[in-house]
Amino acid sequence: MYIGEASKRSGASPKAIRLYESLGLLLNIKRNGSYRIYDESDVEFVRLIKEAQMLDLSLSDLKELVVGRNELNWNAVIEILHKKEDEAEKEIACLTIQKNKIENYRLNIQKCLDCH
Repeated sequence: MYIGEASKRSGASPKAIRLYESLGLLLNIKRNGSYRIYDESDVEFVRLIKEAQMLDLSLSDLKELVVGRNELNWNAVIEILHKKEDEAEKEIACLTIQKNKIENYRLNIQKCLDCH
């Protein structure tokens, strides 16, 4: 399939797909003259890239994980996901503290208003 169809199926823009290829995330894309020809495994890999980006992995992080055509170093992926999970837990803890402080300020202000 051509890039337009790959774009529709993957949800990534043609520009993004070209970027992934230029960065070395998509390897050995077949060509028919000057046209790139994508197969279903390419579309799935583009979806995987998009999902990884939604998890806050950068394209350069992903580039380091590519070990072959549409293949990642899955052990390294697991390590990165553990780190991302730890970061999320820390952020949740900080936000919980902030939420509690906000609630306490709000309650204290309400008490002051009720006293007057």
